[in-house]
Amino acid sequence: MRKTASACVLALLIARPALAQEWTEFKNTRDGFQALFPGQPAVVDTTWRSQAGFMLPSRVYSAERGSERYSVTVADYSGIEALGKERVKTCPAGAETCLGAPNLSGVGYWKHDTRGAPLDAAARLIKRDVKLTGMFWNQFYSVSGITLQLTSTVDESRTFAYVVMHEMKLYIVEATVPKGAPEPALFVSSFGLLDKDGHELRYQTLYSHEIHGLREAPVPAHAPLPQ
Repeated sequence: MRKTASACVLALLIARPALAQEWTEFKNTRDGFQALFPGQPAVVDTTWRSQAGFMLPSRVYSAERGSERYSVTVADYSGIEALGKERVKTCPAGAETCLGAPNLSGVGYWKHDTRGAPLDAAARLIKRDVKLTGMFWNQFYSVSGITLQLTSTVDESRTFAYVVMHEMKLYIVEATVPKGAPEPALFVSSFGLLDKDGHELRYQTLYSHEIHGLREAPVPAHAPLPQ
């Protein structure tokens, strides 16, 4: 089905036949992603506060299986430029850290806020009552992202997470299992992006939200899907 971590792919391919009746392939065209959930996920509309304090619409897709927890949080940054322009109307005169600049930071610093969104999301995960056991750059279908592995300091449950931003949407993928349970690689490794028509999305070259999401360079061409 994809990606970089070959061990995760192998786990996914092995697990699918055995878990066919427990895991459901969920696709959501509105928010542009797919993942294997243990049953139909619940969906909650909420608000995501960006690092710069912009309040953005978001949705949380979540499911539980016993003491295991799975979720995909999607924060929509597509309206952040308008919020930045609105913010500067109340900035003190000459306050550059509030005003920003059209080119690099964006009016109201919306561009910097968007560029830093995945790192900010990863930092929030690390600030929980957890021990960080792994954190590295990763890519799924040639889309740049961050992978994290965390162990709770409260009950020693383990969380695998993936943070990625694509076309002004921030995705936070989390799978948590209790102490002693197998690593929760299946859920995270099943995550993938979809195009506007609901088709699996991959690129021929690396997509970076800092560059392509802000249209500072043309978006890479789509790669053909395997037959």
